[in-house]
Amino acid sequence: MSSQETIRRRNALDIFKMKGKRKIVSLTAYHAHTASIIDPYVDFILVGDSLGMVMHGLETTIPVTVDMMILQGHAVMRGSKQALVVVDMPFGSYEKSPQSAFQNAARIMKETGCGAIKLEGGKLMAETIRFLVDRGIPVMAHIGLTPQSFNTMGGFKIQGREEREWSALEEDIKAVADAGAFSVVVEGVAAQAAKLLTQAIEIPTIGIGASSDCDGQILVLEDMLGLSDSVPKFVRKFGDLKQHIEQSVIEYADAVRDSSFPAAEHTYSMKKDIKSD
Repeated sequence: MSSQETIRRRNALDIFKMKGKRKIVSLTAYHAHTASIIDPYVDFILVGDSLGMVMHGLETTIPVTVDMMILQGHAVMRGSKQALVVVDMPFGSYEKSPQSAFQNAARIMKETGCGAIKLEGGKLMAETIRFLVDRGIPVMAHIGLTPQSFNTMGGFKIQGREEREWSALEEDIKAVADAGAFSVVVEGVAAQAAKLLTQAIEIPTIGIGASSDCDGQILVLEDMLGLSDSVPKFVRKFGDLKQHIEQSVIEYADAVRDSSFPAAEHTYSMKKDIKSD
């Protein structure tokens, strides 16, 4: 019998229970190799529809498809072992009706093996969230600055900077919590409002451009590693990987051009003849 311990992957209930106990750590990932690197250090990994901008150079997340999310979600599941994996539902995959949302969410979960999905919207999505949760699909909600509403919001605009906006945000967050969401991303919300929202509900809030008073934090991995050219104010760069990669590529190109790569240790020689007696 093997003495190796089986690693149990976190689930939505594990994240829910963390509120008030310790801060929840999360990052995005879209590849198996990045997922494997961050997996030991985060509580959940979000396969965000931000992959459209980060991986494909799109201006917004609007063009991202369910197939794109499934492909990258499957990769992240293969690369991770212990973190809960949450996959974004892209624009157009859940707004039509709770029934169509269920069909797409069920497909995402079945084809990726992920443990939860995330969808954007407050009280307008409460019915859909309840419909999904009642049918066995864990839902992470997302309120505040919702990137999929880029066109109706008139761009990426910070929410809750005026106190008169707080009541609408509070209605949204209470609605998704009451509908059964196990946690909620609070994005682009003024710090004072984010604190109020976190205190108003019993499920964890995951801040991004919100406040340290949120129950947890998430950032786009490429942003915090310094790979992105332009990042929002709320991003803190914990690395400068772009410069390191660029320098490595320069050294590689120089080595190819001066024929120092590949060297003898990087090549294969012919097999030696075996002479018979």
